[in-house]
Amino acid sequence: MPSLDLTLIVAAAARDMGIGRNGTLPWKGLKKEMAYFARVTKRPPPSALSASSEEKQQTRKLQNAVIMGRKTWESIPPKFRPLPGRLNVVISRTVGDEVVKGGVADEVKRADVLTARSLEEALALLQKRHQDEKGDGDVGRVFVIGGAQIYDAALALPETRRIVLTRVRKEEGEFECDAFFPVRLDAQENGGSREWRRVSQEEMDAWVGEEVPRGVQREAGAEYEFEMWERMSS
Repeated sequence: MPSLDLTLIVAAAARDMGIGRNGTLPWKGLKKEMAYFARVTKRPPPSALSASSEEKQQTRKLQNAVIMGRKTWESIPPKFRPLPGRLNVVISRTVGDEVVKGGVADEVKRADVLTARSLEEALALLQKRHQDEKGDGDVGRVFVIGGAQIYDAALALPETRRIVLTRVRKEEGEFECDAFFPVRLDAQENGGSREWRRVSQEEMDAWVGEEVPRGVQREAGAEYEFEMWERMSS
């Protein structure tokens, strides 16, 4: 069985790829953007959606996984965690029932929450679960959702194939950030990484599984656009 691919999904400030401030998002009230995040990270791969009824009965249910660091876990309001409909994987250097403060001590015992000491360990756990015939279900897509250190670690892995990006601008002024996405995603002539290419709208729609809204979206004093980038073949 092939290795699981990694997809990084992130909302970042257009000016400097800022992703956080004081342990939370630099913007508030982007409900439609958050709904998009939920749909993308919950939706199983197209192969699972297109399977016949008989095939679905003979195969296990696919569930996507979201990998996050301890601080990202703690930034999610308790009533919203674990993120529903997805296998949550929390990375922390200390593991056990007390692995992450703020509620995970009880939640790690749930079937939809796993813990790991590193990103590599998290991937190994998911790969084992994906291959284990006695498991609760195959793992579908695997998303890394933050924070900056986890993104940085993921970018060093060959399993990371794509980045689903929401590029956010403030209608007036700039967002102040103290955490940043490790790669600048722009056209090469504007200083962007040569390792990544922006895919077409049609390619993004096909992979995401819906017609992604085109152009600039406006909400809660912010403007944002949906993009997807893929790693160039070496």
